[in-house]
This record gives sequence, structure tokens and C-alpha cells, in this order.
Amino acid sequence: MALFGSRDPGPGSGRGTHSRQRRTRPAGAVPSGPFEPVPSEPDGVAPLRRRDRRGRGLRGPLLPPGMPAHRTRAERFDDLVLDAVEALQRRWSAQLARTEFAVEDVPPSDPAPWESDGVPLGRSFPADSGQPARVVVYRRPLEARAADPEDLADLVRDVVVEQVAALLARAPEDIDPHYEGR
Repeated sequence: MALFGSRDPGPGSGRGTHSRQRRTRPAGAVPSGPFEPVPSEPDGVAPLRRRDRRGRGLRGPLLPPGMPAHRTRAERFDDLVLDAVEALQRRWSAQLARTEFAVEDVPPSDPAPWESDGVPLGRSFPADSGQPARVVVYRRPLEARAADPEDLADLVRDVVVEQVAALLARAPEDIDPHYEGR
């Protein structure tokens, strides 16, 4: 007589024992079940199959591309720099016509001789031997110094103004009357 919950349901059932038996198949046999080969398209290319993990549906983006939270911090920072540059180009378009503006994550590990007071937040490079003038803003040091998004926008604007002022050999207050200087 077998009891419910018994570990040994009886001889010949193959269940309830702690040993595993290995099933073998003849050579050249095609597997059946969930491992069936994917039929190919007429041009010989297999269709793209997305992963359906544990029957929960196809994986996709967590947020749709139209949502504000879909943008990365780096993309939002790039927008802050572009806003600051556009505000300056309205007033200084002739002087900044061939100037390139760039964003890098961190400054290079070899500081310039005049940069001994900490991590630089930005750098300006004058035009040299066919290369246009460049202003580089460093994202990570600025994000580390900002208390909130509004403070970051103000800090980015101030750094861009300082670098443009250094490039044009003018005072930052001449470049932007709203310059606060930190």
C-alpha cells in the first residue's frame, strides 16, 4: 500500500528515486520539443527571435523613447551645454563662427602646468595650424559639484562662459552679463 507523499511510488515508475538515468538518442536524430530548428526564410536568413523568458512576454524598453526619463544623464548634459552655447552664439556669432564645442566625461590625467588648483571643469584650445578653436566641458566633475539639476545648468553655463572668455581674451562678465562666477 502506497501512502501519499511517499518517496518511492513503486517499481517501474522511474520516479521518486534519487539517481538520474541518462537518456540517449541515436546519432543523427533530430531533437524534438522546444529545441526544434528554426525554419529559415526564403533568402536563407533565419527570422529574428526575441527572448521570452519564463513566459513573461517579450523583453523591450522599460520606458518608451518619448518619455523624459528615457534620456541618459549624458544626453541631458549635452543639452545643457548646447543651450549655453546657443545663448552665447546669439551675441558672439562672428567670434565663435569656427569654434567647436565638445563634452567629455572626465579630463585627461595629465593636467596642464597652469591647472594646479584641482580638477578642471572645462578647457579651451585656441585655433592652431588649421585646427579650429575648441571648448571642452567635462561632464563628471560638473555633475559631482552640482547640488541639483538647476544648479548643474547654472554651473554648465558659467563654465562655458569662462572658457569662451579665455578663448576670446575677455572678462567673463563681458561675454555674459548674467555670469555669476563661482
